[in-house]
Amino acid sequence: MKPLRVAVVGVGHLGRHHARILNSLPGVELVAVADSRPEQAAAVAEGLKTRAVTDYHELINLVDAVSIAVPTFLHREVAGAFLEAGVPAMVEKPLAGNPVEAEELVALARKAGVVLQVGHIERFNPALDALRESPIRPKFLSAERLSTYTFRSTDVGVVHDLMIHDIDLVLSLIDAPVRAVSAVGVSLFGEHEDVAEARIEFENGSVASLTASRASYSASRKMRIWGAEGYASLDFAAKQATVVRPSDEFLAGGVDLEGVDLAQPAAVKEHLFGKVLRVDHVEPPTCDQLTMELQEFVASVRGESEPRVDGEAALEAVRLADRIVRNLNAHRWESATAPAASIHAGSVLRGPHAWRGARSERSQRAKS
Repeated sequence: MKPLRVAVVGVGHLGRHHARILNSLPGVELVAVADSRPEQAAAVAEGLKTRAVTDYHELINLVDAVSIAVPTFLHREVAGAFLEAGVPAMVEKPLAGNPVEAEELVALARKAGVVLQVGHIERFNPALDALRESPIRPKFLSAERLSTYTFRSTDVGVVHDLMIHDIDLVLSLIDAPVRAVSAVGVSLFGEHEDVAEARIEFENGSVASLTASRASYSASRKMRIWGAEGYASLDFAAKQATVVRPSDEFLAGGVDLEGVDLAQPAAVKEHLFGKVLRVDHVEPPTCDQLTMELQEFVASVRGESEPRVDGEAALEAVRLADRIVRNLNAHRWESATAPAASIHAGSVLRGPHAWRGARSERSQRAKS
């Protein structure tokens, strides 16, 4: 089989791993890496024994596919240039910073008839497989995605940076239109929200509650799902899952408490989660999700499979993320008659950076 010629545009924190993995895949030739920083491009290229360029335009006519890991605000420009030339593209999440640009990328891929895959990597988490194999149909879903501040992806807020993972998962699990959204957000380090909470209601009655923070003291990536058929707890960081369902005995005859000492909480718990309810702890084999994602991209370009997250699915996630951000920006923290302060009547709740601004303003007034 003719080698698939690929390039990676943007070889920073994440992109350099794209380049490393693609370079190791059988039947793939890493033609070059591109980065606007010459020293970064050269360092990655040297380690992988490939070519380094600073202008990605040089690669458009040299490759069969491209992986793009540049900042979100550049996705439309960079991915658009390759898609317009008929080059299949793998684009890191989110697809774009706003629905208009995301729609344009989807339209370009459709017009050219080429693959557009988006890096929603949690779709490849083995913990999710446990849910796919269970009969639970999600009716209430709660997710938290917390991390410390990394000073990366500062061109977007936490909704597009972190919550977008759970937005994509929710949309893949609940097959119904969104009916209503409510959200609040807090900005700590810049103009974009760093903490966000969103409640999403669907037309079929399902509800999702999402929490995301990139200013957390400790990290967590968990999801809990309830349905009439049972309950599932997914730990995306540990790649583990627990599924709780009614036992066959319970479904057949109810709760039998004979011989259970109700004065002993431990005995009651053991009976409940063993006899009444069936508990399955699922620990799937460990895997490298990014490798699986890039393998799928290569297979999709070759026509051997379809992307798990194509442009259309990623576009829906961007649309809902945009709706959440607009909703949290419209939230009123003060009454309409409250005096002006660093906390605006309708916006993200402003934190320390706003305090610094207010202090600087007071200092300037004092000097004058």
